[in-house]
Amino acid sequence: MDNTTNQVYDESQIQVLEGLDAVRKRPGMYIGTTSIGGLHHLVYEIVDNSIDEALAGYCDLIKVVINPDNSITVEDNGRGIPSAIHPKQGIPTPEVVYTILHAGGKFGGGGYKIAGGLHGVGASVVNALSEWVELDDTYEGHRFTVRFEKGKKVREFVEVPLEDGREHGVRVTFKPDPEIFEETVFVYETLQKRMREQAFLNAGIRILLIDDREETRREEEFYYEGGIKTFVSYLLEKDKHEKLHEDVIYMKAEKGSSIAEVALQYNTKSSEEILSFANNMHTVEGGTHETGFKAGLTKVINDYARKCGALKEKDENLEGKDVREGLVAIISVKLEDAQFESQTKAKLGNSDIRTLVENTINVKLSEFFEENPAVAKVIVEKAILAAKAREAARRAREDVKRKGALESSSLPGKLRDCNERGAEFTEIYLVEGDSAGGSATQGRNSRFQAILPLRGKVLNVEKSNSSKVHNNESLIPIIQALGCGVGDTFDISRLRYGKIIIMADADVDGSHIRILLLTFFFRHMKQLIEDGHVFLAQPPLYKVKRKTGKGPELYAFSDAERDKYIEELGGGANIEASRYKGLGEMNPEQLWETTMDPERRTLLRVTMEDAAACDETFSLLMGDKVEPRRVFIEENAKFAENLDI
Repeated sequence: MDNTTNQVYDESQIQVLEGLDAVRKRPGMYIGTTSIGGLHHLVYEIVDNSIDEALAGYCDLIKVVINPDNSITVEDNGRGIPSAIHPKQGIPTPEVVYTILHAGGKFGGGGYKIAGGLHGVGASVVNALSEWVELDDTYEGHRFTVRFEKGKKVREFVEVPLEDGREHGVRVTFKPDPEIFEETVFVYETLQKRMREQAFLNAGIRILLIDDREETRREEEFYYEGGIKTFVSYLLEKDKHEKLHEDVIYMKAEKGSSIAEVALQYNTKSSEEILSFANNMHTVEGGTHETGFKAGLTKVINDYARKCGALKEKDENLEGKDVREGLVAIISVKLEDAQFESQTKAKLGNSDIRTLVENTINVKLSEFFEENPAVAKVIVEKAILAAKAREAARRAREDVKRKGALESSSLPGKLRDCNERGAEFTEIYLVEGDSAGGSATQGRNSRFQAILPLRGKVLNVEKSNSSKVHNNESLIPIIQALGCGVGDTFDISRLRYGKIIIMADADVDGSHIRILLLTFFFRHMKQLIEDGHVFLAQPPLYKVKRKTGKGPELYAFSDAERDKYIEELGGGANIEASRYKGLGEMNPEQLWETTMDPERRTLLRVTMEDAAACDETFSLLMGDKVEPRRVFIEENAKFAENLDI
């Protein structure tokens, strides 16, 4: 034991964090992350309170405003927060809600039967992590205001005159604390997606989203009478594939105070899209309701396939992924005492809800198939084709393995491997073209950096079944080099490189290659992204120097940085800012200095913070339909308007 230090460890070292100090000390425990995802989670927490009012039948209008200073205002026409002095805490009840953890009307006291925010920490956590909060509460004809800063009350709770005839409702304005969050600028599209979801999940509720920032001023209203049926139709309208049957299949059942709704429709694509919700919370990691849905769906389709003779006695049952190929489904359950596995409500744990959902599918979908045999037939036929493709992919994998193509001992000929062997120390660059591959190979640090020039055009896996993936000449070298298998054989423990870095030109072709590779990883090696192994290299766009050759050569990664360097070098006709057309234009030293040197390079880690959004974008950009892709390009053209291509 090392006794060289004099540090004392006794009772004085034990800290007790009081009030909201614990939230500010460990924000990740309450909102998951302090990145851009956690920033938006603050908005969700406040909006969820308004949604809970709507579920209780007291609210039908919610307004969300991004203010010019990037603060957020959430306003509803619900009952408001009871404003009297709390009998146990001795302070006004709204102060209790906003300053004390685990305080709220959702713990069996009769305030709410069904609610998403069951931990009672939503409002208080937002308060703790905000630079300031202004609460404007109107309850039973009396309006009160109070102000907090970093969780502490700085202006007393006082009654003020009513405004605009409002006799009930809550308005909360908060500004996230830059000391807590890495980013404090809200992304409209992120909030847009969430507010649209909430309107779909709660038929008849009107949600108004306003961006009041000068440069991006806009306003949208979300209101859907059709609920989750309209949600499925919306997802399919944005998709690239044709519908397999005309109408959305909708099922609903109740047991006690629990309600289960399911809406589904099939199309011709090969992937599935299932979104599950519990008390309006998007359970991105699924849970018991999703498990029950999948089990019921698999059973019903297998039973019908055997009943109609599509599956013979000797045939094996269809697997879950077979019956879900091409499926777009929304599962929405509402229940008392929802048990989520974290404050961010990523996964539902109630066991009884699985039984309710599974029974709903078993009964309702079986009835639908009996009444609509033509629809049942096309769904069963698609599942059987998926099973055949799965078997073909299995045989293709076995064939490739027998030839040694995917064995870890068989590496692609163009791979320039590194000397290190431990994945934690190594990285591989997937490089566009032989020319750039040659420069990268000469410029790299061969101790830990491997180079794999990409061979030919990368397969668009969005349009291909899994058997084509295993036989594709552009993907086999990548699978070989990474060494961790693909699809069903994927094993992250066999990964040969800790960082997989996509290095492509900063032009349209380079962007196409990046999206093709990301689509491949997303569909067939998703854990690489989930575990943070995939990165995008950021090569410079410009080289700025004096035409005389005197002085430094500066590399700019944006137009703004180019202009800054031009000014620093004195400006005028003597300054040359040349645009790189491709990585192959750089010599090995330049490529190392700008893009590969760990001390100076910039890498963008590819994350799965919003897998559904990735899935949606991949499908849209890589699919067959031209019109959705054209609209996307037109809407996002502003991001590329200055590119010299």
